[in-house]
Amino acid sequence: MIDLIRRKYLFLSVSGVLVAAAIFSILVFGFREGVDFKGGTLWQIKINDQSVTTEDVTAIIQPEISKIGEAKINRDISSDSFLARLPVLNETEHQKLIEILKAKFPKAEELSFQSIGPSVGAALRKNAFISIALVLIGISLYIAYSFRKVSRPISSWKYGFVTLISLFHDIAIPAGLLAILGHFGTVEIDGNFVVALLVIMGFSVHDTIVVFDRIRENLYNDKGKSDFGQVINTSVNQTIARSINTSLTLVLVLLALFFAGPINLKYFILTLLIGVVMGTYSSIFVASPALYIWQKLSKKGK
Repeated sequence: MIDLIRRKYLFLSVSGVLVAAAIFSILVFGFREGVDFKGGTLWQIKINDQSVTTEDVTAIIQPEISKIGEAKINRDISSDSFLARLPVLNETEHQKLIEILKAKFPKAEELSFQSIGPSVGAALRKNAFISIALVLIGISLYIAYSFRKVSRPISSWKYGFVTLISLFHDIAIPAGLLAILGHFGTVEIDGNFVVALLVIMGFSVHDTIVVFDRIRENLYNDKGKSDFGQVINTSVNQTIARSINTSLTLVLVLLALFFAGPINLKYFILTLLIGVVMGTYSSIFVASPALYIWQKLSKKGK
């Protein structure tokens, strides 16, 4: 049996260090924004010639756009195609590039073409982060409402606030990782990044509700006979196997997708992977100890 409450400061310290490092990375490094947010063109092409390299494709495209920006070409092994990130192109420039590419590589085939202007990208960025904030607040209010009949030994709204802290923990850490990868590498955030954070919040709150609901049930059955910390320990030990097993099945799928999936979803999957692990950790080792500490502080303040 895990004595969660006895080691509460150890578990919370680990989370505190990780969140602090993530916030530091975001504030100092910022994010390298992708096409969705800063504007630009995402062009996927297939050449059907294994001898063609990313350097060959770059050598064809870069001279044509050198006056307006830089071409970043990656190879997607899973679909045997090339993914080009370019400045904003109009349709005339787009067609010219196709002609030049096909003149050099007759087997070249366009799979997709997406061009977003800077103003549209800025609006998408603003709306994306507003949606994250609204979801965080909405989930917290829902938890507070769901536990409205729970008043002993801690008020229902505190369940909602602790959930908010837990969710912030779960999205801050993968966001900080992507800020580091963007600063020291070439990883960009886009619409998939926002979707990943929303999915993480949904998964994490599910785990947290399972633990909180067991705490609520045990508090009702216990009728105040046991210490709050003992009730939390019992509740966590009753739910920990389910939480870990549920998360593990998803982690295995995400690992398979990370190593064998399409290149344009690689960091979307990495964000999900880190977020799921952190969400499982926080629902057990962050949310419940935080409830206990808050209850003890409230008790001392009376």
